Amino acid sequence: MPNIALWTAILALIAGGSAMAQPAVLPARHEIVVRQSPKGEVRLGVTIRGQGPVVLLIPSLGRGAADFDDLATRLADAGYEAAAIDPRGVGDSAGPMQGLTMADFADDVAAVAARLSPGPVVLVGHAFGNRVARATAAAHPAQVSALVLLAAGGQVKIAPDIAKALNDVFEPLYPESHHAAVAKAFFASGNDASVWDGGWYKPTKEAQMAALRATGPETWTGAGSAPILIIQARDDVVA
Repeated sequence: MPNIALWTAILALIAGGSAMAQPAVLPARHEIVVRQSPKGEVRLGVTIRGQGPVVLLIPSLGRGAADFDDLATRLADAGYEAAAIDPRGVGDSAGPMQGLTMADFADDVAAVAARLSPGPVVLVGHAFGNRVARATAAAHPAQVSALVLLAAGGQVKIAPDIAKALNDVFEPLYPESHHAAVAKAFFASGNDASVWDGGWYKPTKEAQMAALRATGPETWTGAGSAPILIIQARDDVVA
C-alpha cells in the first residue's frame, strides 16, 4: 500500500517552499557505500539527515545530492531519514563510467537501500533520477515500497531549442550564456535560476545518457509494481 503519510508530507514540503517556516538545520552525516559489480568496484557517497523511515533521494541528470539539501532537511524535520545519493562521478562517488545500462544505476541505489534499511524504502527521483528510481523499482521490487517522481519526463520528445539549452548547461565556459541556458531549460519566468549556475557534472551526464540509450525502456518505465506519486511542475518545458 502507498505510504500516504509520507506522500502527504512530501507534497506539503514541496508545495510550501520558502513560504513555510524554515526547519531547524539538522546536521548531516556522510557514508560511503561500496559494492562490487562485474564491471568493477563502485563507491557511493550518501548524505543522510534525520532518523525514521528511510527515503532515498536520487538527483537529476549530471547533478548531485546537494540539490536535495533543503528537501532532505524538511523530511528529517518531519520524522524521516532522508538519504541523498551522489551518482558516480559526483563528490565521493566513483566507479566504472563506460558500458553502463540503467540496471547499473539501479543496482547502485539498491546497494544504498540495503545498507540503510532492513526493509523496503521510498525512492524520490528528480528528472533523470525518476528514471533511475523506476529502474530500481523494476529490478529490485522487494527493496522499494513506493516512488515519488519529481518532473517525471523522458517519454515526450523535447522541443529542439529546449534540448539545446539542456545540453548547454553542461558547457559553463561562458557564464552569461550558461545562466541563460539554465534559466530556459529549468526555471519558469520570475524565478532565480542562479541557484543552479553550478553543480553540473558532464562526465556523469554522459555516462547516464549512454546508459539510457543502451537500455530498452520496457525494462524500467513501468517501475515494476510500486505505487507512484508524480509531482509535475506546470511550466516544466523539459519533462
